[in-house]
Amino acid sequence: MKLYTIGDPHLSLGCDKPMDVFRGWENYLERLERNWNAVVCPEDTVVLAGDISWGMSLEEAEADFAFLDRELAGTKIILKGNHDYWFSTRTRVENFWAEKGFSSLKLLFNNAYVFGEYAICGTRGWVNEQDEPADQKVISREAGRLRLSLEAGKALGKKPLAFLHYPPVYYIHECREILDVLLEYGVSNCYYGHIHGAGHRYAIDGVYAGIDFQLVSCDYTHFRPLEVLEIHSS
Repeated sequence: MKLYTIGDPHLSLGCDKPMDVFRGWENYLERLERNWNAVVCPEDTVVLAGDISWGMSLEEAEADFAFLDRELAGTKIILKGNHDYWFSTRTRVENFWAEKGFSSLKLLFNNAYVFGEYAICGTRGWVNEQDEPADQKVISREAGRLRLSLEAGKALGKKPLAFLHYPPVYYIHECREILDVLLEYGVSNCYYGHIHGAGHRYAIDGVYAGIDFQLVSCDYTHFRPLEVLEIHSS
């Protein structure tokens, strides 16, 4: 049984906002489905690191959720990104998925999931490159949500794995509030998305402050989920 991750599929099956207009995203839906099902088995789990759907509501995103649930193998643990406008509350999202029968979708929001001896933890994150008070407020809230998730993982007695949408470090910028929480809880591996195209060259993809960061945006991984770890049943 394996754990994978990938970010930023930017699905738009229920609205007119295809990503094919961007270089490197040609036929991305077919590529994602083919590459995903070539490596992910039904018993595996995939963490989706935000920017799931361009849908502006749960109803508009329904076709994208159906694609994830019915066309792609494995259990999908989803955290929200900055473009996931369909997200309202955890209860409403989970009730909607249950009503539609999307049984392979789970939400990562102020909670944690067990995978072997590890706890899958995470939140969206945020950045404040312009030192804006409004952005700082969001960062403080996201740092709190990350803490709640890591506390949930700690309560399970498992080693934390962190998944974020925004990078805690990028080029010469740090989101110190998020980074400090990761360090406080002894996170050694953190996976994130958000960064696309030419921005890849500035991404931190390696060890920084003792944490191994990995960028997992779809166009960076060539639309193939990245294997995080494998566990063997005894």
